[in-house]
Parts: sequence; C-alpha cells; structure tokens
Amino acid sequence: MESKMSELFGSLVFDESTMEERLAKDTFQELQKTMKDGRSLNMKIANAVANAMKDWAVEHGATHYTHWFQPMTGVTAEKHDGFINLKSDGKVIMEFSGKELIRGEPDASSFPNGGLRATFEARGYTAWDPTSYAFIKNGVLCIPTAFCSYSGHALDKKTPLLRSMEAINKQAMRILKLFGNTDVRHVNTTVGPEQEYFLVDKRYYEERKDLIYTGRTLFGAPCPKGQELEDHYFGTIKSRVQAFMNELNEELWKLGVLAKTEHNEVAPAQHELAPIFSTTNIATDHNQLTMELIQRIAKKHDMVALLHEKPFEYINGSGKHNNWSLSTDTGVNLLEPGETPYENAQFLLFLCAVIKGVDEHQDLLRLSVATAGNDHRLGANEAPPAIISVFLGDELTEILEAIRDDIAYTNKEKELMRIGAHVLPKFPKDNTDRNRTSPFAFTGNKFEFRMPGSSSSIAGCNFVLNTVVADELKQFADILEKAPDFDSALNALIKGVIREHDRIIFNGNGYDDAWVKEAQKRGLLNLRTTPDALPYFIKPENIELFARHKVLNEEEMYSRYEIMMEEYTKILSIEAKTMVNMAHKEILPAASSYARTLAETCAMTMQVAGTENAYERETVKEISKLVDQAYRAMNYLKDVVDRADASEDFEARAFAYRDEVIGAMQALREPCDQLETMTDEKAWPFPTYGKLLFGIS
Repeated sequence: MESKMSELFGSLVFDESTMEERLAKDTFQELQKTMKDGRSLNMKIANAVANAMKDWAVEHGATHYTHWFQPMTGVTAEKHDGFINLKSDGKVIMEFSGKELIRGEPDASSFPNGGLRATFEARGYTAWDPTSYAFIKNGVLCIPTAFCSYSGHALDKKTPLLRSMEAINKQAMRILKLFGNTDVRHVNTTVGPEQEYFLVDKRYYEERKDLIYTGRTLFGAPCPKGQELEDHYFGTIKSRVQAFMNELNEELWKLGVLAKTEHNEVAPAQHELAPIFSTTNIATDHNQLTMELIQRIAKKHDMVALLHEKPFEYINGSGKHNNWSLSTDTGVNLLEPGETPYENAQFLLFLCAVIKGVDEHQDLLRLSVATAGNDHRLGANEAPPAIISVFLGDELTEILEAIRDDIAYTNKEKELMRIGAHVLPKFPKDNTDRNRTSPFAFTGNKFEFRMPGSSSSIAGCNFVLNTVVADELKQFADILEKAPDFDSALNALIKGVIREHDRIIFNGNGYDDAWVKEAQKRGLLNLRTTPDALPYFIKPENIELFARHKVLNEEEMYSRYEIMMEEYTKILSIEAKTMVNMAHKEILPAASSYARTLAETCAMTMQVAGTENAYERETVKEISKLVDQAYRAMNYLKDVVDRADASEDFEARAFAYRDEVIGAMQALREPCDQLETMTDEKAWPFPTYGKLLFGIS
C-alpha cells in the first residue's frame, strides 16, 4: 500500500524530481536557481524545460496545454491549445516552445478588470509561475500562471499574492539577520486551508432553480430535524459519500495535493477536507483544484457539491479556515515558541508583528473575506463575528501581560521567572483550548483565520495578511537596525507593541452580545456587510500600504474595489430575480392549485354531507392570505430591483441592494416558506429541506 501511494502521489505533476530526471544537469540547476532567486528565465532554458514538459505530458496522454490562471471571477480559467503543428511536408509534429511556456495571451477585456481595460483593449498576458508545478488535468497540461494586462496591471488573484510573498520574505529576512541568522536564504508563508462543503442528491438539485442559479436555497421551511442532536459531526460517513471521498483523495493525490483529513461536519449533509500545509501560492492553487474536483467528482456519484457559504437557512454554513504561518527554507517555523532566549525573543517579535498588524489593519482583514455569501455566515453564531480580534489563550496572554508590565511571571510548573525580551518559559504547543468563536486564533505555531468563506479563493485574505505583517516587520527592522543597543531597543519595542495593541486580544466568547459592546468600547470595527467593509480598501493609507510593498498600485486597488462591489450587486441581483421567477412560476401556482383542490373538496363535502370541513375551510383561507402576501412581496421585490439597477453608480447600486433588496427578498421568502408548510408535499413544486439534507442514503 505504501509503495502504491508513493507511485500515485504527484504522478500527474511535473515536479522537481521529474524535472531532475528529464532535464540536463546544468539546465536543471539553472532552473532551480531561477525559481529560488525569482529571476527571469532565459529562452534557452525555457525551450529545454518546455520540450521536456511536453514529452512528459504526451506520455501521460495529453494532447493540449493551457495557461491555468485565476482571474477576478474567483474561479480558474483555461484556454486549451494543441501541441500539434504542421510540417512543411504536410505531416504533423508535436511541439511546445519556451515562448509558449512562458507567456500566453488570453482576452483581458472579457474578464473582470474594474475599468483597467476597455472592451477594445483586449490584450492581456499570462506569465508562468515556475514556483508552482505544472500538472495534467483531464488530459490537458496545466501551467500555473499569473494574469496581467498589456499595461502590466494585475488582473488576477495570484499576482498580488506572489508580490506579497516577496514583500514578507524581504522584511522577515531583515529581522532574521538582526538575530544572527546567516544560513536562512528565504522565508515563506505557509497555509493549510480547511475546506467545508455540502453534498446533495443530484436529482433533487436539478429540481431547484435556486441551487442551479445561485448555489443556495432561496426558499425552504425548516425540516423537523436539523443539527440539534449533534449526531452528524464526526459521525459514520455514509457509504455513498465515502466512495466519493475515496475517489476525490486519489485524484487530489495524483495532482500533488496533500489531502489528509476528511469527516462529517456539524450540519447534516456537510463535510470537510483538510490538507497538510504548503507554501501559500501552491496552497492557493491546490485549494482551487480541490474545489473544482469536489464538484466534478460529486457528479460522478450522482451528487452535487454546494460550496456556498450558506446554502441552507436554520443550520450552519460553510467556511474555509486559513491556517497561516511563517517558515524559513531551513525548516524553522517562526511562530513556534522556542526554548532558548534566542528563539524566545525572535518568536515574540514575530508574534508582535502579527498582533500589531491585525489591530492596525482590522479593516483590510475584514474586507479580504467580504462577499455576499459570507455576509450570511459571519456573526450568525456558527462562524466568527464580523469583529476582528486575536485569540492567544490564557497562558500566552499572561506572559505578554507580564512583559508589558515588567513583572514576574510564574508558569504552570510554579517556576518564578523575570520576563524580559530574552526570557520566555517553555511554551507547550497546545497550551490552551481552541476558540471556535475567534476570527483569528493562535493555535500553537500558526494563526487560524476562521473568517474566509467556503467558496472564496484564499489568495485574497493571504495577500492582505502577508502585506500587513510585512509592513510591521519593516517598521521593526527600521527601528532595530538603527538602534545603538539592539537588546534594549528590542525589549522596548516588544513592550510598546503589547501596551499599545492589547485591545485586539480577546480570549472570550465571540458569540456573546456583550462582546459586541465591549469591542465597541475598545474601538474595534464592526463591519457587518460587504458594502460596509469594501470602501476601506481605497482609503489613502491602505493604498499607500500596498504601494509601499509593491503589491498593488492605486489603479489596481480601485479596479479591485469596483470589481468586488459589482460582484456583490450581481450576486444579489441574480438571487432576487431567481426568487421572483420561482415565486411567480412555481410557488404561487402550486399553492393556488392546492387551495382550489381544498375548496372544491370543501364544496363537495357541503353538498354531500351538508357540513363544512374546518380543516379545508381554514386552510384555504390561510393559503389565500399567504398567496396574496407573497404576490405583493414579489411585485415589490421586482420594483426595488429595478430601482437599484437604474443607478449608474456602482457604489449606489451596492448600497441599494444591501438596504432595500435584501429586505424585500426576505419579505417574499417568509410567506412562501409558510405556504410550503401548508401545501401537500406532492403538490409542492420542488424538493424540501428534508429531502435535500437527508436524501443521500
């Protein structure tokens, strides 16, 4: 079994070992140097790599290649080109050049660009990311790339991520040099994203327009059983689901994705997959592949995977926990508390950089996870609140407080210690319980950012997090490099950060209403909706932050702001129009027809027996009343959507959808859901929650 797994894992990846096997020694070494140093690849090396890559892909059955990239749509994009070329004698040959490997040219105006490209300005480029290995998917060689416009503006989610990784590497290296680390050549951020999703039977999915068009149920009364018994979480995995998971794992392993953990989640029909940590850009690529394969393989098993953050009301939604850390190329985790004074001080400084960054840039971290789907989830007692805070656990918090106040600290072994910049008691990895209500929790040697939504790319939150921490490390390095006495300056710096930013540390229950009041007293932001959060992206100080580290320039930030606001509006517009369609063509006719049947039965009973049936009489009255209410709500929803769409200003449209359309959608849903509870199930036009949540045997 072990040898089989070894052969399977990465078998469809053109990874380092495959390159070394197929490339000349000097070519391989030059490629490695290029990848590690971030230099441009010369054409001679590119041609050699391209030819070897093509030969390998063809041996695995590939006939086409694609530059696989991640535009601002949130999903991946690919245009397939064949290896086939025509020779002068009329015969064909399989070719792939270094030029084709390094650069592609998709239409830049056909993807979201926030005004950076006019329709007639179509030229855009994809550029190979050699740090993320090529792979074969569905018989096509996929080359991970960045995507930019003719003028060099980033049009994708990966470019700013790669830039942010360079930014944090640069600043972290300055800090490590101050601590005497001469053997470290590079610092990477690493991520392990946990992916939650729902599985529903395909036949029920296909009968619901809301799931097909929006990925979530826009109507649906609660079924008698939800997650109250807590029997689904970590429960026995159903055979049909297990068969899907087994195939999913195998396909992910072939692509080098480190899928490790699988289990049932809290809500019925909800599941989770978690990978082993990898470098952030690779983890981002792998998570996109994971989402794609979850959906594709589910269909092979006659199921449909729902990645929406809130596909069902009344039960938990789905998130994507982003476990983030910093590691050196020598294998040292910089967020691992050490056992020596040297390691302790270094750990404390990096910890302080994160704490200070999260406090000063709450707005950026919140908006990095802001989507229409995630608005349903955050702050709903199933996910972290929309308020950003940091959980450290009691022991580490007490240690930081002792440092702040310059007092003695007694650890759990009752050993009395004087805490200075160089002294930290041995800190066990799991010194505290986890806090699932915290949006940003320290969990031993990493931070778990629990706010991202299940359908989102993790590139967004990670390029923000990388940049924020890079900026704090830059400030620290600027101070310490000039300090006449490094130890004294370090001590003062750590104490100052703890004193000035302890408001962001909260170890309590984030679901408690008292925390909302407490957070307000502390001056913490509570950006409840996407339109509340996104305008912070274009604050002058935030534009300066990203420009300072060359992650995004002003034009790129304004374009992203416009794209994200318009995406919010478009999603809600599709949902609202789908609700009107379902109400008008399915719900109201079904309820009216059922009421007519009851009325006819009631009349027949009166004619035959001379008495009315109270059930039929009262039910007809109630249904008629609810049908009228739903009809009025449906027409009102159409009106408010038309008014919102009439505005030519994208910001005004977004706020109109938030303030008017969402409320009108809820006003339509309420009577329709009540109608579901009163209508014969056989007469109801689409599957109920009971079938969707418990329909997989």
